[in-house]
Amino acid sequence: MQSTKDILNQFTTKLHNSKTLSELEKLRLDYLGRNGKVNTLLKDIKSIKVDDRKNFGESINKIKDEIELAIGEKLVKLSSREDRDTSFDITRPGKEYPHGSLHLATLAIDEISKIFEKIGFIRMSYPEVEWEYFSFDSLNMPPDHPARDDFETFFIEAKPHNKYGKMVLTPHTSSGQPREMKRLGNPPIRMINIAKTYRPNWDASHTPMFHQFEGLCVDKKINITHLKGTISYFAKEFFGEGREIRLRPFHFQFTEPSFEVDVTCGVCNGKGYVPKVILANEVRPESRSWTSSPRLSYGEAGQDDERIKCKLCKSGWLELGGSGMVHPSVLKAGGIDPDEYTGWAFGFGVERVFMMKEGLNLDDLRVVYSGDIRFLEQF
Repeated sequence: MQSTKDILNQFTTKLHNSKTLSELEKLRLDYLGRNGKVNTLLKDIKSIKVDDRKNFGESINKIKDEIELAIGEKLVKLSSREDRDTSFDITRPGKEYPHGSLHLATLAIDEISKIFEKIGFIRMSYPEVEWEYFSFDSLNMPPDHPARDDFETFFIEAKPHNKYGKMVLTPHTSSGQPREMKRLGNPPIRMINIAKTYRPNWDASHTPMFHQFEGLCVDKKINITHLKGTISYFAKEFFGEGREIRLRPFHFQFTEPSFEVDVTCGVCNGKGYVPKVILANEVRPESRSWTSSPRLSYGEAGQDDERIKCKLCKSGWLELGGSGMVHPSVLKAGGIDPDEYTGWAFGFGVERVFMMKEGLNLDDLRVVYSGDIRFLEQF
């Protein structure tokens, strides 16, 4: 019993000498903490005679209540005093803390989705880990096609499916075409498939992981004019009126006829060259839109011997991607009758199209995924 009185007396003296909130908190821990003096007394209760334990326990609970009450009263007094002693100007502006933003790829995907949403296309996303059948066979690509070599496609070490073949990291969003046809069953079909794709390429305009968006339209009496009109609409909405589009005849296994789609380069404005003297990293601080980026100031127009080839395009044109009328074999693989329905499709790289965005002036795709905060914090 004497020990409880001694602890209470010691506490009262120390409480009187506590002048700050930090000192009061230390005192609270010394007496009421897990390893404090009060808990130490409770641990010693087993050494007390059985007949005395009840009274001893009651005395411990009593001093615990008294200490808690005394600390609470002291806390109110010290808090009030510190509030009076602390000067604070409520008219001062608050601190501006740094904040993050969405990645360029995410911003571009949102914009692309909204553009096609206006003309009735639904947004879809299909597996990143795909079967060979959907990536190649259903798209009219034979077993010996070069794209099916491991030099062009990432194959996954897994047991092959007896019907669908090996597993791959999807090399293109075109695998969504037969999947969407099978899902819906009957046209009309208007789909925009946006997803990550994978190919073992690494240079100024390629990264091993990138995003693609696939457009697919299937209905009765669909023809090339509908394809050209849709691509023209997208170009005007996404790039602006100052950029030009061209279609070049090409060959793809899953479309017939097929076209490559090009757009004039946004770095050299379709000229194919830039002046030798370039002032880089001139960023407009007042602009925080996703098209804000290191600006290139070309200065005065130079002579031919003062010009160098554009690092990005080298010719004035940049390839957006492939397009064409859906091959009859692909329609059949999707369960669509090619004698009754026709369709068109295109596949563009998301990163590639935002590199060509008006005013972005980005000449190396790899910097987008470098994690360099000096680049990313501009958007």
